[in-house]
Amino acid sequence: MKTTAAILWEVNAPWSVEEIELDAPKAGEVLVKIAASGMCHSDEHLTTGDLPFALPIIGGHEGAGVVEAVGEGVSWLEVGDHVVFGFIPSCGRCPSCSTGHQNLCDLGALMGLGMQVTDGTSRHHVGDKDLTLMCMLGTFAKHTVVNEASCIKIEKDVPLEKACLLGCGVVTGWGSAVYAADVAPGDTVVVVGVGGIGANAIQGARLAGAKRIVAIDPVEFKREKAMEFGATHTASSMAEALPLLQDLTWGTMANKVIMTMGVGNGQMIGEAMALAAKRGRVVVTNIHPALEMGGANMSLLDLTLMEKQLVGSLFGSGNPRADIPKLLGLYREGQLDLDGLVTKTYKLEDINEGYQDMRDGKNIRGVLIY
Repeated sequence: MKTTAAILWEVNAPWSVEEIELDAPKAGEVLVKIAASGMCHSDEHLTTGDLPFALPIIGGHEGAGVVEAVGEGVSWLEVGDHVVFGFIPSCGRCPSCSTGHQNLCDLGALMGLGMQVTDGTSRHHVGDKDLTLMCMLGTFAKHTVVNEASCIKIEKDVPLEKACLLGCGVVTGWGSAVYAADVAPGDTVVVVGVGGIGANAIQGARLAGAKRIVAIDPVEFKREKAMEFGATHTASSMAEALPLLQDLTWGTMANKVIMTMGVGNGQMIGEAMALAAKRGRVVVTNIHPALEMGGANMSLLDLTLMEKQLVGSLFGSGNPRADIPKLLGLYREGQLDLDGLVTKTYKLEDINEGYQDMRDGKNIRGVLIY
């Protein structure tokens, strides 16, 4: 069949929206008509080369849609089912999945190749050229073929233009606070960067019972939005937040610091550690450039004398098959704000405008509506 997709042909180029040829799903795969896709900063990392995935590539990894066909052997999904894609597939059988760490499924090792899990080939083509897929999904397209391991079935009454955000940003941010940071009632929490992930780290910290949540972002609009999501205080930089935290905590500082800015820099780790209390934990969720080989600028003595912790988090250290339905339940009950995350919607043809708005700090999350 023919469909339309946004393709990145080379680094530092705009997205090219064009017609592609899409093969039928093979064994273990499904064809999905995508309703909406979040415009995550991680796809921007493709254009800058910070994520050196194979090109040409169809971008997008926050998607939701309706199953239109299933391949041989797919028994738990059928035509008409509504699904959210998990940006890391989960097989349910590898050591990580079987011990409750679906975010680290062994199939994730194939993400950079962008081909199908089952046979390492492509279902997406332009002429005789095979296309790869961001996170083996390619949600910047009106249709896609993906492996069933990437699909989480959801109830049909959930708005797909909101559900798509659960494929990455919501679970990643929420889990960074609730799981990776292990925020406890009464904690003082700092969230550095208020985009699609940081906004949900704030919501997660609030739901976990944080007493104070300090949101840090240089953009005033994002600091204002942070207060709507549950932040109690804001600052424009970590340097500005330092005396604020000293005053708020009588010098004990933050129990948890969660790094969710667009692109990380090892030189900022020292600043983050300085915001952390004794036994405080700094969680690094944001992407760092793949070729960043410079060391993190921090006092290693802090780790010993203050028992501070520096940990990483992928997909919020969560289990998407459990956490996506859980968070949709919180949305139904009015405890999780998905509506407020969507600053503006765009057509697929306007994808480059949407990413410029993200660069200009105008969006918490832009969403493509098909």
